[in-house]
Formats: sequence, structure tokens, C-alpha cells
Amino acid sequence: MPTPTVATATSRMLLAAAMLILYVVWGSTYLGIAIAVDTIPPFVMAAIRFLIAGSVLMAWSAARERRSFRLPSLREARDTAIVGALLLGGGMGMVAWGEQTVPSGIAALLIALMPVWVAVFGRVFLGERLPGIAVVGIGVGLVGVTILVWPFGTTGEGFDAAGLGALFLSPIFWASGSLFAAHRARQPSRPLVATATQMLAGSATLAVLGLLTGEFAVFRPEAISTESIIALVYLTFIGSLVAFTAYVWLLKVAPLPLIATYAYVNPIVAVALGAMLLSEPVSPRTLLAGAIIVGAVAVIITARSRMTRPAARPAEPSFPERQSGAQPAPAEAPNT
Repeated sequence: MPTPTVATATSRMLLAAAMLILYVVWGSTYLGIAIAVDTIPPFVMAAIRFLIAGSVLMAWSAARERRSFRLPSLREARDTAIVGALLLGGGMGMVAWGEQTVPSGIAALLIALMPVWVAVFGRVFLGERLPGIAVVGIGVGLVGVTILVWPFGTTGEGFDAAGLGALFLSPIFWASGSLFAAHRARQPSRPLVATATQMLAGSATLAVLGLLTGEFAVFRPEAISTESIIALVYLTFIGSLVAFTAYVWLLKVAPLPLIATYAYVNPIVAVALGAMLLSEPVSPRTLLAGAIIVGAVAVIITARSRMTRPAARPAEPSFPERQSGAQPAPAEAPNT
């Protein structure tokens, strides 16, 4: 049996490895999405991703639990499907669609604002107390967004207005789904079953969006590039399964403030990878706006995590890309 010193050293190494997975993998998914949607329609790509990931998780749960495995009840299935439709169908669907025209690093910075919407909607619709410093953080975050995206348009330093619109909607869907999951939804008690159901519901929603927008009609599998296939495989198995496992393990063994740091690191990783691998421009304005947005997110998450209102640890985290925003800090930043 290992000595206490060895056990402690091993635990620290595992903890560091799991945190590194959250930092790098979740930060890199924005790059993966940008590469995948280059030759795969965005809603189709995301629908395939979550169909595979959700099926694998459900099969894994059934094989592990065997006779104790049970499918969600009708109420659980309905509520979990709503959560999945909002988080993955709306939230992830808008990210994939927006990244067709907006650089992945910019997308990551805009999605990082999800805690702003959680705080605002929690106050407006649920009457949650909002610390004064969090209000300041919301204002500062919006200033950062204004600096980042102005002027609109596709010339000069401007970005495509439609793509920006989708990326603004994404964290709103995330926040809505997160608050519903935390305060209204009845979801399966088994985290894997809950997450798998969310993924499958999100995949169905994305498939409907693909049909409505005509993506399936123009989708040509033979036109998919090797790079897009690799990116889709990476998003499905590394982004949605490996990182999810690391996140769930961290929730059991690590302090929540430590886990929450991925919310600040992911946008930095995304901007850096986009610049290095896709040659996305990083102007001084982007750096300034990014610093302001990340700082505002840190202020909001820290302020809300210190509220005296008791908060339960996430019981049914969605795919690494989203947990309930009304729960502790790490649940307040979407992952893609």
C-alpha cells in the first residue's frame, strides 16, 4: 500500500492532470468546431456529435449498472429533454452556426459571458440576490463586449452581424437551460443517464434545426474534409466524453473555486489556439476586450459563489459544456 506521502503526491498529479484537461480540451473545442463546420453544416455536425456521445454514455451507464439501470420517467424525460434542447440545441447549435463566420477566439470570449445572463435571469425571474460587485461585473462585461464587436459588419475589424447574433443568443439559451435545470426540472438521479438524455434531446433539436434551415438537403458527406472528420471525432470523444469524466471526478474531489478557474482559462486557450493554428487575427482591441470580459466573469462567479444562500453541488452536470448556472461557480461557464 502506498505511503501517505506517495498517495498525496499521486492525488495532486491526478488533480493537476484533470484540471489541465478542462483547461486545454474545453478551450480547444472552439477550434475544433471551427474546423468541423468548414465542410460539415453546423447543425448537422452538432447533431451527429451529440447523437454519438449521448448513445455512448447511455450504453456505458446501462452496462455498468446492469439490473439497477432504469430509463428516465416520463417527467424526468420531459424535463431533461427541455434542458438538453436549450443547452445543446440552442446553446451549442448557435455556437456552431456562429463560428461559420466569426473567429473561434472571438466566439469563446462571447460565450464566456454566460454567467452574466445567469445572474441577470436569476435576479429577474427567480428573485435571486445579486451582490453589488456582481452588478459591477455585469456592466464591465458588457463594456468588454462593446469594445470587442464594434463596429459591426464584415469590413475592417468588424465581424459578421448574423454570426455575432447567434453567439449572443448562445449564452442566453445556456443560462435559460441552466436555471430551469437548477430550479424547475426533475432529472434522473444518475448523472450519466441525465447527461446522455440531454445529449440525445439536444441532438434531436439540432436535427430539426438542420431540417428547417435546409442543411440536410445540401449536406454532401463526400465533400467532408479529413480535417473536419478528425475535428468531429475529437469533439465527440475527447471534448464530450473524456473531459466530461474529468469534470465529474473533479466535482467529487476538488474545491469548487479551483474547478471554476476553467471559466477564465478556456477563452484564453481558445484565442491562443485560433491565432496559432487558424491564423485568426488578435488585435490589441481583442486583447483589451478579452481581458475585460474574463475579468468580469471572474468577478461575477466569485461574488455569486460567496453568497450566503446555500448552493448544492451539481447532481446532473450536462456534457462538459454546461451545468446549472444557479449552482456553484464551475457550473457557470459553458463548455463546448
